[in-house]
Amino acid sequence: MRLVDTKGLRWQDRSHFLGISARLMRRVLVDHARARAYQKRGSGAQRVTLIDALVITREPSWNLHDLDAHLAGLAAVDARKAKVMQLRFFGGLSVEETSDVLHVSNDTIKRDCRLAKLWLLRELEGKRDE
Repeated sequence: MRLVDTKGLRWQDRSHFLGISARLMRRVLVDHARARAYQKRGSGAQRVTLIDALVITREPSWNLHDLDAHLAGLAAVDARKAKVMQLRFFGGLSVEETSDVLHVSNDTIKRDCRLAKLWLLRELEGKRDE
């Protein structure tokens, strides 16, 4: 719906459309995660049997809010790497499509993606230790 509400926006080209779409998808997902976090405790709780409770799974201690905050932190350090992650993760774009949107080579996108993932993982792992 948010994409439809952009009536006054003139799309320059496919790259512009994909970039805006990825940014909007990020906002939609973060807003949805926030809305779920605000629900009362216990709403939507699943019934778990004792046997199921004995199975120990290690879920990540970070969530979409953390990812969004650290992605904003990455943007302050390196805006292009943050855009690469936004386009790849939230927009679902391939390396080639991302390189078209940002007007850089595929190798640059791959390198930026690797470095951004490492940076984000380091930041998210640091949150787990807190």
